[in-house]
Amino acid sequence: MDISDISSGVGVLDKAAVILGALASGPATLAGLVASTGLSRPTAHRLALALERHRLLGRDVQGRFVLGPRIGELSAAAGEDLLLAAAGPVLTSLRDATGESAQLYRRQGEMRVCVAAAERTAGLRDIVPVGSTLPMKVGSAAQVLVAWEDPEHFYQALQGARFTATALSGVRRRGWAQSIGEREPGMASVSAPVRGPSDRVVAAVTVTGPIQRLTRHPGARLAKAAVDAADRLTEVVSHS
Repeated sequence: MDISDISSGVGVLDKAAVILGALASGPATLAGLVASTGLSRPTAHRLALALERHRLLGRDVQGRFVLGPRIGELSAAAGEDLLLAAAGPVLTSLRDATGESAQLYRRQGEMRVCVAAAERTAGLRDIVPVGSTLPMKVGSAAQVLVAWEDPEHFYQALQGARFTATALSGVRRRGWAQSIGEREPGMASVSAPVRGPSDRVVAAVTVTGPIQRLTRHPGARLAKAAVDAADRLTEVVSHS
């Protein structure tokens, strides 16, 4: 991307936008940013560090610059109303298909918030009222919201968590997570990721119920339904 193509008359903003645009195609070293943006090395370095401080850029495990978590948060916020509008019917359909309660969680700092839900109408169930804040250290939704995080926040989130890096590697491989009695004894859950336009995980769709119904392998019964529901919401958010 050439600065002249996007010139707004505010030079520092234009240069920052060029850096963000260059990283849309993947990680880059400082030398790579200089080559792809045409900026001088000192300018690229100064702006990249400033953008990193604002969490608009981050670093991967090799120290290369990548788009930061704030990009995903802003993208998610832009599509939030549309996501919530679509969540009701999707969660209701998921509840009806599985016979279990369904929720949608979003991360807020060190907690996750239930932003939509469709509860089972009778029998033993796991009721999570909309607006409830739950920890990011337990549960399948927490696993999903952490599994695709950037390296720095990924390892921070593992401190004190009931799940491990190895478990989250399995979540990324399968595309869904399950938990058995992590958050509440006797309850199990399965969650799948909702992705935004940049392919970042912006929410988690969750199905919950008692272990006596879901068994100790809830993913065998519920993973496909949870993933299908999450994919439907991803379609909504990614085209917002």
